[in-house]
Amino acid sequence: MEVLFLDANRERQLYCAPVIDTQERLSSFINDLDEAPWVALDTEADSLHAYPEKLCLVQISIPGKDILVDPLSGMDLEQLFTSLNRHTLLMHGSDYDVRLFKMGHDFTPSAIFDTMLAARLVGRTQFGLSSLSSEILGVELEKTSQKANWAKRPLTDKMREYALNDTRYLKPLVDALRSELKASGRIEWHQQECGRLIRDNSNVQEPDSDKVWRIKGSARLEPEALSILRGLWLWREKEAKRRNRPPYFVLSPEVMVKISEEAAHGKNTDILLPRRIPDYRLKEIQKCIKSFRSLPEDEWPDRHKSPPRKHITPAQKKRFEEIQKKRNQEATGLAIDPTIIASRATMVRLACEAEGVFEDVLPWQQQVLGFS
Repeated sequence: MEVLFLDANRERQLYCAPVIDTQERLSSFINDLDEAPWVALDTEADSLHAYPEKLCLVQISIPGKDILVDPLSGMDLEQLFTSLNRHTLLMHGSDYDVRLFKMGHDFTPSAIFDTMLAARLVGRTQFGLSSLSSEILGVELEKTSQKANWAKRPLTDKMREYALNDTRYLKPLVDALRSELKASGRIEWHQQECGRLIRDNSNVQEPDSDKVWRIKGSARLEPEALSILRGLWLWREKEAKRRNRPPYFVLSPEVMVKISEEAAHGKNTDILLPRRIPDYRLKEIQKCIKSFRSLPEDEWPDRHKSPPRKHITPAQKKRFEEIQKKRNQEATGLAIDPTIIASRATMVRLACEAEGVFEDVLPWQQQVLGFS
């Protein structure tokens, strides 16, 4: 078994792929990319260190070449995206990558082969990249740079090596998993799943302004406390962007809910804040609390009301149980996770709704469940 970075001696032998950070280098690489018979792709972002997050690195492997593209260098990436769209991109767990491309660069891949989806469809219970690389290829991947700040430059040798490991082994993984999909007759299933992944994650919508601030724990708050919470959330968003730090680093959701609850009862909330909070930030929070607590009652948010639970008739309950039994039997026979065939929410909709539900159920799932 090949093991990467087991000791300091091996670290001195790291293979570091070249970084493309000029338009000239990118144009030169595009010629090779256009002609490549396959392209493996991954990305790195700075979601743990900045706000809003941004695309910081694009890792690409093609036959005989591993490349890192630096999106922070100011290059025009249009020719890169045009070239990538000519290929079926080999990726792993690509939902986040697809969203990142769409939100930051308005790019949507035309086709992908996602190894995580493939692994789940052939019944593998361990489907992370590290697990698959170990089980299928006998390669142990290094993980120490998982939480690195990918916006920092220059990249260290270890960060560059870590980044390329995400694409360097995708082609042999794809070959192995494609063979397993073919052997089980599930190639078409995988194509449908990959198509849905692209559709779902490239359809980026603006968050609901009345829901986005209703964080965990807010459901128990009264309207006055909700008004304070909304104010704190708006302040935190502004402060996070100003400091370029993730919002939870500015003020945790748990503290925000507790402050709102206590402030609504006129209690001193300063003791709930971090001990070393700067004076200016303390004053801003105090001002925010006072401002939103003093709003007229008719401007306070309503308590969030969950949609009324639909009454399930005996016939619908029986239908649900039949669908669930069918799903579980098929999953056992196929040796896959039942939720891949249909989630509980999907089964409820299948049992209770006559129209429109099949928009969310792929053809292969309909076939397995006996709906086609």
